[in-house]
Amino acid sequence: MQAPRPPLPGWSRFLLHACVVLAFLVVTGTADAQKLPRLTLAGPSAAVSNPLIHMVDSGALADVAEVVEFVPWRDPDQLRVMALDGRADVLAMPTNVAANLYNRGAKLRMLNVSTWGVLWLVSRDPALKSLADLRGKELAMPFRGDMPDIVFQLLAEQQGMDVRKDLSLRYVASPIDAMQLLVMRRVDHALLAEPAVSMALRKTGSFPISVIAPELHRSVDLQQEWGRVFARATRIPQAGIAVMGALRERPDVVARIEAEYAGSLAWCRANAEACGRGVAARIDLLTPEAVADSIAVSQMEAVPVQAARAELEFMFGQLVKKNPALVGGKLPDDGFYGGAAKP
Repeated sequence: MQAPRPPLPGWSRFLLHACVVLAFLVVTGTADAQKLPRLTLAGPSAAVSNPLIHMVDSGALADVAEVVEFVPWRDPDQLRVMALDGRADVLAMPTNVAANLYNRGAKLRMLNVSTWGVLWLVSRDPALKSLADLRGKELAMPFRGDMPDIVFQLLAEQQGMDVRKDLSLRYVASPIDAMQLLVMRRVDHALLAEPAVSMALRKTGSFPISVIAPELHRSVDLQQEWGRVFARATRIPQAGIAVMGALRERPDVVARIEAEYAGSLAWCRANAEACGRGVAARIDLLTPEAVADSIAVSQMEAVPVQAARAELEFMFGQLVKKNPALVGGKLPDDGFYGGAAKP
């Protein structure tokens, strides 16, 4: 009988095990080790996109994808096409649009809510202090049937106003379009989202605030109105980022995107002027100064979507009462609230 072989030394066993594991990885590959050929981040000309732009400019995800790009979308219709046609991997969008798309079958999971306070009424009338003061007046309103229109209507109706009878709403494609109407004196009042508010104030010489008689006034803060009317915190879960399509099944990449977005948002808050230059270089209609101004006054915080769920569901519940179609007919289920898809 042949004598049994002596056991391999410890270092030999370790080396053999390492070689077997390495060979397995080479042959089979792993999803987490695969670098993406392209990663497309998309968003509007609004504060929610600032961190996405910085992520691209800083090379924060250079090890995740061969090419990382930022693509702007102009209006919710273009956003919906991008989402349904798979033209972006990460989409910054209003939260109600995300819920609507999800409930209609889009391959989408919300990752965070980062925009909590960017909506203001801007007016030529220094005496305008409340929504009730708008009775009988014309108001430029961007994004018909989407944020910020639906927030304004909720608040107005809670205060006993009939928007169709008490106001003349002039709908336009975007906050930038509403801002331009103000600057050209074609309207006296507009509901704007930052940085369009700061753009309007800059363009009309209404900045700095030490100007004795500015042309335009930052009047009603809709976040304050939300808190007052609904007896809640003075912030609204307005927008965030969502991961799309196959990217939902890459928890490693999703976790990186979540972390890098939060880091870039913090960087933008601490470096407003530099952030403004980067954003203005990507979005032609914006100026570095206005973007920096907007960062100083906007409520921006990257809150993971699970932590924001209670505030989202309160807002979605108000929308369902008003018109269920605004969120796709119902509150989104658990699958909406998370980054990576479970295996």
